[in-house]
Amino acid sequence: MESTGTSRRRFLGTAAGATGVALGAAIWGAGKVAAAVDPDAPRADGNPVSGRSYSAGKFMLAIDNVDVGWLQDVEGGHAVAEVVNEKVGADGVVRKHIAGVKYEDISMQIGFSMSKAVYDWIAASWSMESLRKDGEIVAADYNSRPLATRKFYGALITETTIPACDGSSKEPAYLTIRFSPAYTQVAPPNATLALPTVARGRQKQWLPSNFRLQIDGLDTSRVAKIDAFTLKQKVVENPIGEQRDYEREPGTVEVPNLVVTIAQSSAQTWYDWHEDFVIRGNNDQGREKTGSLTFFTSDLKGELLRIDFVGLGIFAASDDTLDTDDSPGKVSFSLYCERMAFTYLGGGSAPTPSPTPSPPPSG
Repeated sequence: MESTGTSRRRFLGTAAGATGVALGAAIWGAGKVAAAVDPDAPRADGNPVSGRSYSAGKFMLAIDNVDVGWLQDVEGGHAVAEVVNEKVGADGVVRKHIAGVKYEDISMQIGFSMSKAVYDWIAASWSMESLRKDGEIVAADYNSRPLATRKFYGALITETTIPACDGSSKEPAYLTIRFSPAYTQVAPPNATLALPTVARGRQKQWLPSNFRLQIDGLDTSRVAKIDAFTLKQKVVENPIGEQRDYEREPGTVEVPNLVVTIAQSSAQTWYDWHEDFVIRGNNDQGREKTGSLTFFTSDLKGELLRIDFVGLGIFAASDDTLDTDDSPGKVSFSLYCERMAFTYLGGGSAPTPSPTPSPPPSG
């Protein structure tokens, strides 16, 4: 019987056929290219736009055979191999061969109108549960007709990027999710597949200005900005031998630092903590803080997402007013964090938060 790895690679070369492969390369090759134009929309010369023209933003994600929502953007997922140079032969020619088939990570941007299953998958990765998921990404045209499909198997989330929160921003922002598949396949479009149509205007958009930061004992009433941050789940690759594939296992979680910029006029409690924690050295585990970051709907009445912070410690302060003659403005503080938890709220009223986990006993 043929090995799983061999048959898998043969499928990659034959399943889609020449047309499917070419179409897949066109859609995913540039990362930001998909079908989402109205074929009947007029051009500047008054003629209809050709159906061959594409613009960004028409991808449907399915997980475990269930459609979970439209993506804002997606890229990656190609099968690649390393080129190895051999020693120079007697004829002076450097022979080459490939070794170790690998599959690129897939990166996608999502809003807050996906199925809850997507956010549960993210939350599990943050809590080190590391759920493996099978799924597919379907590129569609303006009328939601499938053009190409990229399937993925055994995917583990490796990164979640939370966009910057900025009180002055008026443009929507999106979460960026990166996941590592065990392998991928390009499949021909299913002409009979009926994709759901979603009016973009009814999607739950999040503005970076609609946020609230709370940290125990600190004045957070005038937070101007929180820099973007990325929580990472390491993935360890183990070669599987003659199959030339790589088995991927979850590793440790890397929790990022936070950079918070606030108005100088409300920074005194932050300065006091910095003085005590950094300069005086009172920085044992009992002096660390807990907090949360909440995203709100556009009308500020519903909560979309809450990120809880455990084990916050301050380690730097940067006062930009020392380098200018202007009146006091803003100051940035850098905090480390030991644990973060991701809770999707969906725009409704927030559930009662569970008690903050107690830190593990020392020693």
